[in-house]
Amino acid sequence: MEALDKRTAGPRRQQLEPAAADAVRAYAARTRKNADQFATVLEDIAANGLPPVEDCTPWEELGETHLARLAA
Repeated sequence: MEALDKRTAGPRRQQLEPAAADAVRAYAARTRKNADQFATVLEDIAANGLPPVEDCTPWEELGETHLARLAA
């Protein structure tokens, strides 16, 4: 709780516009969802081991897909 106290201590915090606050909340929700999905995958690997190589997507393909998504 000490970290929270440090964030709120000091000068008054600048409030966000309602649209900006909504965007931050949406980003937080997407981040939380992605973290939950990642945690689920890691828990599955811990419980069942790594999947067979032939069922996996190569890193190079994942990287190319991600770069294409960023470029779009």
